[in-house]
Amino acid sequence: MSNYDVVVIGSGPGGYVGAIRCAQLGLKTALIEKYSTLGGTCLNVGCIPSKALLDSSEHFHNATHNFKEHGIEIKDIKANLEQMINRKNDVVSQTCSGIKFLMDKNKIDVYQGVGSLIDSTTVSVKGENEATLKAKYIVLASGSKPNYFPGMEPDKDRIITSTEALNMKEIPGKMLVIGGGVIGLELGSVYGRLGTQIEVVEFAPNIIPTMDGTMSKELTKVLKKEGFKFHFEHRVQKVENTGKGVKLTALNKKGEEVVLEADYCLVAVGRKPYTEGLGLENAGVKVNERGQIEVNDHLQTNIPNIYAIGDVVRGAMLAHKAEEEGVFVAELLAGQKPHINYNLIPGVVYTWPEVASVGKTEEELKAAGVAIKVGSFPIKALGRARASMDIMGTVKVIADSETDEVLGVHMIAPRAADLIMEAVTAMEYRASAEDIARICHPHPTYSEAVKEAALAATADRALHV
Repeated sequence: MSNYDVVVIGSGPGGYVGAIRCAQLGLKTALIEKYSTLGGTCLNVGCIPSKALLDSSEHFHNATHNFKEHGIEIKDIKANLEQMINRKNDVVSQTCSGIKFLMDKNKIDVYQGVGSLIDSTTVSVKGENEATLKAKYIVLASGSKPNYFPGMEPDKDRIITSTEALNMKEIPGKMLVIGGGVIGLELGSVYGRLGTQIEVVEFAPNIIPTMDGTMSKELTKVLKKEGFKFHFEHRVQKVENTGKGVKLTALNKKGEEVVLEADYCLVAVGRKPYTEGLGLENAGVKVNERGQIEVNDHLQTNIPNIYAIGDVVRGAMLAHKAEEEGVFVAELLAGQKPHINYNLIPGVVYTWPEVASVGKTEEELKAAGVAIKVGSFPIKALGRARASMDIMGTVKVIADSETDEVLGVHMIAPRAADLIMEAVTAMEYRASAEDIARICHPHPTYSEAVKEAALAATADRALHV
């Protein structure tokens, strides 16, 4: 039996980052991963591979739609999906190998196998490395898996999840996407750019329903322009594999039956905590009705020496949120006083243009009765956007009407995933819209839209509209 200060179960962004921070702080650390590669969902079948395919499909889209306008003429352009998948796999392999290097560098013992609690201080590993580990502290970071509802059970053939969508053997003629959230829209964009007709079936009245309403409206316009079709307020009843395709039956908001057919159906209705096989009952760890491991504000379970982070606990299922929680727990165990501001964890949708958000939405603030002022600036008014032909989108800054403190920033813009960090930094230091407006932004850049939106929120002072 091996003894450790900390045993981490799960090597996704939360688990491996938490393990690294534990090791940096002098804690003897072990990491358990049931799959053959490290990195969890994010690196293997989530964030990284999807972005690789999004970039490849974006290049193809630009070659077929925008190159001629730029004076670049190419004949006989075609999409080689097999090569796109191969490149994606190379990116994944390199990234996962990098995690293995970091484990070795930080002298973290890695066990390949299924980690399961025997009791509150003992973990068994079954698989490639059979072992029994004794730990002062245990961190549960087992992540999540694709969710689905009755009637839409994936068969991984024609009715697929995000995992299968990352390894398609053909470019579908038509694909139905159940769910207008991040996963469905990103993977829909990959194949939509390659020529697939995408139809989104969404229960809510709009896409990305958890984000600011303005972002939903703007992204809907963008995707419709790209050929997406939307069926809002439709409740899926069942999806059937017909052999050469799929048939989806839904009820619209009037209760009328609607039947849609396509080559494939992507089920993208979110993800659910993955806790099977963890042996939580052996240690008495509590789970709530949503399948999440219950934790307090210190990410501590009801068993004092067991902690849980990432997708298995409450909150947004985001890789960077899991990373922050991994570091938080490591520093807490080392006797430090770490801090996470959950309100300032940004969210991103990697369509093009990208959508990014931090803080409260306009709808949330109005519902809470907060007096606000809103400033917006259209991307098409930027010289940089016209130069690159990326003119769709807007930046929105929301500030307190009395104190001018920035309460939320929402944007659909080129490189919004990177631009949002200006807002996160400013809001971490409780900046006002005036503060952002008075910072000198380089010209010509997309970041000028943030300055202009802040100016618009500050007594309607935008300069270029």
